[in-house]
Amino acid sequence: MFPGLGGINPKQMQAMMKQMGINQEEIDAAEVTIKKTDGSKIIIENPSVQRITMKGQSSFQIAGEIREESGEAFSEEDIKLVAEKTSCSIAEAKKTLEETNGDIAEAIMKLSA
Repeated sequence: MFPGLGGINPKQMQAMMKQMGINQEEIDAAEVTIKKTDGSKIIIENPSVQRITMKGQSSFQIAGEIREESGEAFSEEDIKLVAEKTSCSIAEAKKTLEETNGDIAEAIMKLSA
């Protein structure tokens, strides 16, 4: 972060950062989930999370084991179940599940009405 300061111990670095108005704290987290606008998720397991506050603004630094999940909130089995229970097509069941954000009960009620 500061070139030429490689010989400073971590406590001295923390003190210098505090003098400059930068506060850093470790957050004990089991998992971090980032929900993307397309509905997919980035999940960081066993994370190391640092919260850095400077001039009233907070930012986070996260490192860990990363995996991604697709945006669909339901499975093929869910689609088949809705189609079977409502006697509708697979396409219709999928569309209704998308509209209800994967809520199976709501999709069945909507298609049964």
